[in-house]
Amino acid sequence: MKIAIIKLSALGDIIHAMVALQFIKAQRSDIQIDWIVEERFAEILRHNPDINQLLTINIKSLKTNKINFFRQVKKVRGYARNHYDLIIDAQGLIKSAVTARLLGKPIAGYDIHSIREKAASWFYDVKVSCAYDENTIDRKALVLSSPLGIGISKDQIVNKHPFLFFSDEDPQIYDFLLKDRINIIMVIGSTWDSRNYPVSKFISIANNLKENCLVVWGNEEEKNKADWMATQSAFIQVMPKLDLNSLKALIAKSDLLIGNDTGPTHMAWALNKPSITLFGPTPVSRVYQTHINKVVKSSSIVNPYKLNKNDYSIKDIDEQEVIELAKSLLLLAPQKL
Repeated sequence: MKIAIIKLSALGDIIHAMVALQFIKAQRSDIQIDWIVEERFAEILRHNPDINQLLTINIKSLKTNKINFFRQVKKVRGYARNHYDLIIDAQGLIKSAVTARLLGKPIAGYDIHSIREKAASWFYDVKVSCAYDENTIDRKALVLSSPLGIGISKDQIVNKHPFLFFSDEDPQIYDFLLKDRINIIMVIGSTWDSRNYPVSKFISIANNLKENCLVVWGNEEEKNKADWMATQSAFIQVMPKLDLNSLKALIAKSDLLIGNDTGPTHMAWALNKPSITLFGPTPVSRVYQTHINKVVKSSSIVNPYKLNKNDYSIKDIDEQEVIELAKSLLLLAPQKL
């Protein structure tokens, strides 16, 4: 059987969907899995042994280059020559549903009551029901497994194998990772300012833990914040610009990650590394909590159907709560020489 999974973006959502692959392959080793993804996120999926082909498109480019529309349509129609037995739209948006239709039929996806862009459901032949406010990871696992007649339990997800892989990473990351100190990754950015924990509190955490804190960044604004943080703490180092392959490697070699609700933070969960995810205007139902993956949520009440980008309550999270939680997780870390 040959299937195509469509999950175009964003980074964290792709990661949450990827967890299903190992369980699908374990129960149906005969299935060939191809994955269609936005070019800029392809590296997060690369080297995964459960993916047979990684196929890219560039829908984002259409915002600035409308002529590129026909080029992308031609590209997807080229992928349709793979003659898939089933196409699963794990995105649930109009753009992903149209992409699925260009690939062929039958198409599986969420039903009209389980989806944000309800018109997308009109494109699906097999419809999966799962409330929109359910845990994000459970939703992705269900839409990917149910059309195949496969079940994935919560216990399986909790006890998953790491599923991010890297190769030929940037060797300079090892200049920053210390062998005789605890290495803590700090993820200070996200897509909204209201999702960002104050950098001043990240500094307080670093100064209290007194370990090797490595700040990663994704744009110049974040880089400037990281540089300022390094001037305020002897325990903070600023990482160079990293691609997703090298970021996977860095997190895999670290002892703890502390970060906002954003893609790089969720990479720690995927790699089975200890993590603390800080939540303000987004729901904690986006993640799984385990004995090594914890969350700290602000006091605000979140409506998952209508997120409030003006909810800056994350700034009120007491850094001492994060520090104490970090210390408890670091007790689980291997002892350094």
